[in-house]
Formats: sequence, structure tokens, C-alpha cells
Amino acid sequence: MIAVHLKDITFHAHHGLYKGEEKTGGRFEVNLTAWYDPMGSVKTLEQTINYVVLFEIVKEQMQLRSGLIENVAENICETIKTRFPEITEIILDIYKSSPPIENFTGKVGITMHKQY
Repeated sequence: MIAVHLKDITFHAHHGLYKGEEKTGGRFEVNLTAWYDPMGSVKTLEQTINYVVLFEIVKEQMQLRSGLIENVAENICETIKTRFPEITEIILDIYKSSPPIENFTGKVGITMHKQY
């Protein structure tokens, strides 16, 4: 098994349910790990999971506004699995920096773990 990672990717996006989030947006961080079995040694790009394509999928989905980051995560996982059916497992973290919570500093987030 091989894991392909995207770590600490940041986006400005407009996800959230609270008033004003759709206008101002906020900073989001994404980590993605996708596992696959290459069925032998990997010698060409076609035999692997292209991390550039994974990044483009994440980037595209992060720009589609959603009230819940769980929906964003589900859409990212579905799109990746459709593009790369050989993937057997996805672990995806999405964090929202500085959420609109009174007296709160830090991040909030979710982890989605899909096994196929």
C-alpha cells in the first residue's frame, strides 16, 4: 500500500452557517491522505495517484460554498474516488481558523475517514 499526502494546504473560503461568513469567508486548512495498492512497483505517473490532480480536486471543492464542512469533505472524497477508483482509503481533515465563536482562539475542524 502507498499513501499520497497533501498537508497543511490553506484556502480562503466561505463555508459556515453564521451570519457574515458567506461574505467575509475565512481561512481553512486541509490535510489529505489517500491510500492505494499499486499492484507492483511504480515506475510512471500513470501507475500512481497524481498529487497535482488531488490538489486540484480539493481546491475546486473548497471554492464551492457550503454551510457545513462535512458536506465539503464528502464532496471531496466522492470526487477523488470517482477520479481514482483504485483508492482504498481516504483520510481528510478540514480545519476552520478563527471561527466566529466568542472568546475563542484556535481552530475547529472535522476528520472524515472513508474505507472502500
